[in-house]
Amino acid sequence: MKDAVRIQQEDFSQDEEIKALQASSKRMGGIATFIGCARDFSEGREVTEISFDAYGSMAVAEMNKLRDEAMTRFGLLDARIVHRVGVIGAGEQIVFIAAGAEHRAPALQACHWLIDELKQCVPIWKKEVTPQGDAWVTPHP
Repeated sequence: MKDAVRIQQEDFSQDEEIKALQASSKRMGGIATFIGCARDFSEGREVTEISFDAYGSMAVAEMNKLRDEAMTRFGLLDARIVHRVGVIGAGEQIVFIAAGAEHRAPALQACHWLIDELKQCVPIWKKEVTPQGDAWVTPHP
């Protein structure tokens, strides 16, 4: 089974991630997910692809800290975080977050909190490739 928190170049399967989450507990009554995808338009410009780079070991360590904090803060039974690096084309998947809890409210709250914190705290950088040139994007929730 793949690690619950990871950075990878290849695409991920949301079905496989949800199955792995569900396998961790039969008490899970609510699962909230977030999938971030590469848009083809940003800041008034056409975007053909996005290049993601990460400080690998530090990024995974920070993602694990976020997962641990979310599990405690929201009483989760399990959570998964997957972020891709490398060049990702418009329309492709970038990030997957799933939070599983006994009830829907904490799962939804945790999922929202996790993506916002990930974008603020984890050393992953993105550069949008456009016909007008490349541009690094600053983090935002």
